[in-house]
Amino acid sequence: MVEYRIDRHSGVATYLQIVQQTKQALRLGMLRPGDKLPTAREVVEATAINPNTVLKAYRELERDGLVDARRGVGTFVRRGLSTAPADSPLRTELDEWATRAHMAGLDRDDVSALFTAVLDEHFTADHGEPSTDRTSRTSNTGSTGSTGTTHDKHSDQHSDQHSQGDPS
Repeated sequence: MVEYRIDRHSGVATYLQIVQQTKQALRLGMLRPGDKLPTAREVVEATAINPNTVLKAYRELERDGLVDARRGVGTFVRRGLSTAPADSPLRTELDEWATRAHMAGLDRDDVSALFTAVLDEHFTADHGEPSTDRTSRTSNTGSTGSTGTTHDKHSDQHSDQHSQGDPS
């Protein structure tokens, strides 16, 4: 059974944290079709959140076709999202990489930023499909020292305006 961890300082709505954690468990094969999700009461007891928040999360999962709520019985997984089981070789390699990153002195935010940048280079933002146009993604460093991971039409227009003396 999945155990939810709520980060009240994340800036992510509590119900969305439950939805995201459930989807992660489905992707990793930790939840499978037929599995029962914890009851709202169990989640409330474990996390001290409002029961309506749990119900809102479960309704969203139901709208996504991932779970079925059976009145008086519970909420059950309808279908999985598993494409990379938790015991896959890729998971093992990623675990080893994370250990090396930690030993190299990177903290969680550093690792997250690095991993997100690599994901952005290899996957499109809209469908999670492997990117076929890797030349359109570059790392830009402007005079302000800020960095970006994507090169898009907006940054082209912005660069053109600055090179032509446009103050905007």
